[in-house]
Amino acid sequence: MQIGIRFHDTKELPFEERLADIKKQGFDCVHIALSKVPGLTADTDALNPGYAMYLRNAFRKADLDVAVLGCYLNLANPNQEALKKTQEKYFAHLRFASVLGCGMVGTETGAPNETYTYDKEACHSKEALDTFITNLKPVVKCAESTGTIIAIEPVYRHIVYDAKRAREVLDRIGSPNLQIIFDPVNLLWTDNYDRRYEVIDEAIDLLGKDIAMIHLKDSILMEDSVKSVGCGFGEMKYESIIKFALEKKPFIHATLEDTKPETAAKSLQCIRDVITSLSNS
Repeated sequence: MQIGIRFHDTKELPFEERLADIKKQGFDCVHIALSKVPGLTADTDALNPGYAMYLRNAFRKADLDVAVLGCYLNLANPNQEALKKTQEKYFAHLRFASVLGCGMVGTETGAPNETYTYDKEACHSKEALDTFITNLKPVVKCAESTGTIIAIEPVYRHIVYDAKRAREVLDRIGSPNLQIIFDPVNLLWTDNYDRRYEVIDEAIDLLGKDIAMIHLKDSILMEDSVKSVGCGFGEMKYESIIKFALEKKPFIHATLEDTKPETAAKSLQCIRDVITSLSNS
């Protein structure tokens, strides 16, 4: 299991110094969204091979993998002009990832409105799922043609809100280039939090063979929401998640989320402690 971190959660430094600092903290890989890196761009027309090779060499020099290239845009946007631009951005990111040597391009699964806002009835409808699958298919075709992976991340407040829904997307599209980013906390909300470990175990059971990477964070139940925090700062137990990774997914990338520069070391140690405990049991 290779533990990493989101680039934009780390201490702001010049780009290559920032990579060196991430490695110095003990991380093996990085989740990066180019739009969130000062001095870099995610503009579709800017994603050229030379840019990808520069980043590839910078990450190689720092001895870090690029676990995922984030492109978290709404593939269920009903505005057809905006949707076309979004799909073109995914195509550009997939081409870019193929030169960068990145594990995958990652995406969440959107909402059937222009503002990418949660409406349970609309987001969780069959119509929204059908729309998302229709709009995802050309992106998957691009992933196939570029030899890359597009990985969807199920999120309770989006269209693909649980493991069953994610399984349906995988089965209906039927491509080995479509895989899953498994973020256990993102599957939780107020109405399923009390059975959160059942939800997580179901996801491992239904999606395990297609899980390509893992996001790790913690959670706290609030009155009307689930708050995400860094590992070790909430109520989550990680044993089943880490056990799955160690037994079924050798060397899988697992990136920490919702850390801060001053808390990342504690979150990293939290996960390392679980690994050690399981390894000694």
